[in-house]
Amino acid sequence: MKLSRYGDRTGRKTPCIIDGNGVVRDVSAIVEDFSPRTMAPDLLSRLAEVDPETLPVFDTAGKRLAPPIAQPFNIWCVGLNYSDHAAEAGLPVPDEPILFNKSTVTYCGPNDNILRSHQMTKLDWEVELAIVISKPALNISKSEAMDHIAGFVVVNDVSERAWQQERAGQWVKGKSFPNFCPTGPFLVTKDEIANVQNLGMWLDVNGQRMQTGNTGTMIFDVKTIVSYMSEFTRLEPGDLICTGTPPGVGAGMNPQVWLNAGDTVRLGIDGLGEQAQTVVSMEATS
Repeated sequence: MKLSRYGDRTGRKTPCIIDGNGVVRDVSAIVEDFSPRTMAPDLLSRLAEVDPETLPVFDTAGKRLAPPIAQPFNIWCVGLNYSDHAAEAGLPVPDEPILFNKSTVTYCGPNDNILRSHQMTKLDWEVELAIVISKPALNISKSEAMDHIAGFVVVNDVSERAWQQERAGQWVKGKSFPNFCPTGPFLVTKDEIANVQNLGMWLDVNGQRMQTGNTGTMIFDVKTIVSYMSEFTRLEPGDLICTGTPPGVGAGMNPQVWLNAGDTVRLGIDGLGEQAQTVVSMEATS
């Protein structure tokens, strides 16, 4: 299934599924919203048993595409998780997953604007596969990991490199500005992905291809990441885990390239859809 939501940033959202013909269907009679409190295996099973043609068509015209799940309790990230990206950065392949957080204020719709403040100097992009958790996971094995996953989404892990790399403290500082985590366009349940470790991914800036990669070059695969993280914390339903990016980020170019107001970013992953953003200055949002 493909799960999506529509609605303004504030106020109620309409949960929907996308049927096999690409028609958006309203499922609000079944569940009030897709959220950390409702995202559970039994909900996904109920939705899978429904004949989509019995559901009302949702008119998307003029509607904002929201993130496919309401704001998660946690946004987790894995750094340097692609061998070719580690090489691009001139850094050794890590022995264990490098974990860090993004603030949940970063969470936004797939086509919402990227916000750039006047204090930013090195604004960068990262196309990433993200995992959505469906039930609590604590001390689970790799063989159990998929049982705790609802599905997968596209994420742009927007980063301010000067804050991330040149200021004291942890990476979270350069990862946590509002709208730094566009998510969607939809959540694809795990049963629709034949091999999550063989998905092509790409990102364009102003129509120019910057990133081309494949989840097959991940150093730590999806099952390993979920099992590893569950050793240190309890993953909760709705939690978003961004699994790293392939080469082609602005910081890895020579000379380096950074996003400025007016730039457009478009990105996608095979089977998970596409998203697009425009960079706007904070002054332009008032």
